[in-house]
Amino acid sequence: MPEKILVVDDEREIADLVELYLKNEDYQVYKFYTAPEALACIESTELDLAILDVMLPGTSGFAICQKIREQHTYPVIMLTAKVEETDKITGLTLGADDYITKPFRPLELVARVKAQLRRYKRYNPGAGLPEAENLEYAGLCMNVKTHQCLLNEAPLILTPTEFSILRVLLENKGQVVSGEEIFHKIWQDEYYTKSNNTITVHIRHLREKLGESAGYIKTIWGVGYKIET
Repeated sequence: MPEKILVVDDEREIADLVELYLKNEDYQVYKFYTAPEALACIESTELDLAILDVMLPGTSGFAICQKIREQHTYPVIMLTAKVEETDKITGLTLGADDYITKPFRPLELVARVKAQLRRYKRYNPGAGLPEAENLEYAGLCMNVKTHQCLLNEAPLILTPTEFSILRVLLENKGQVVSGEEIFHKIWQDEYYTKSNNTITVHIRHLREKLGESAGYIKTIWGVGYKIET
């Protein structure tokens, strides 16, 4: 069964182009030019990924992303025509997994979609993982097979990217993992640059969700991150 992808952009030429490229890859595309139609689709359709334009009339792409994260964990990619870093940080903070700045190459977007879907399948139930893989540390328990995470026995709700980052850190307890290494392990592509703050924003969001336990994730300045043993 083909993966179902939501595409929301009020620039019809862009939305139509994205739809064309995704359909060429055999994805099932739900394309909308307005936020209300997209929100109705989110409520009625079991989606696998969403591509959201930031600048929409009325309800912004940020608001749609926030609505998705209230109920769903599938990947969200934001499209932004702005170059301001604040737009990117806002999207990531609200739970987006990736962003692409317009104008973009359609094939790059398709590559990002494939990378997100691969990771989402890998870290979710039914992805053919071996029997229960549990990663534990001081009240933090992650079941890789079921994509569940508990903090002191209470559910910890994570986006796919947050789950992936935390998994990498738990699998390397006591070792420093650089931002670049985390990026390549998760996205598996070549689009990392030293100015890319994607990992930094997700780490900050993870710390917020861990609350008082945020001390688990240590920043080793100029090197990377680690979870203490």
